[in-house]
Amino acid sequence: MTHHHRDALINGLRELAAFLETNPGVPIAATATVHFFARHTSDDDNRAEIDQIAARIGTPLDADDLPHGHYATSRFFGPVEYRAVAILAPARARYDAQNSYRDCIQPDDLTPAT
Repeated sequence: MTHHHRDALINGLRELAAFLETNPGVPIAATATVHFFARHTSDDDNRAEIDQIAARIGTPLDADDLPHGHYATSRFFGPVEYRAVAILAPARARYDAQNSYRDCIQPDDLTPAT
């Protein structure tokens, strides 16, 4: 992410907070998450980046995500979460394999139920 994109995101979050504060009738979710996804070509590089982020934000790795192939850490600011994730190669391959069947089966009736 370039410095410009980082500034734009931060400004957008501030604008959203100000908008929600001045428009109490607009419904919002109880929580929000800002994701960062590591996108290196090797799992070792992805893990290293998440390790560096965990050290910077002072949080441990999320052990519950490891069996699912997600190497992640997060920090909460009240109900708002900053989450950094590396989706490891076996999890990506599993997702691609499952997703490869997406358009192979079509239901007989696509009319929404009323």
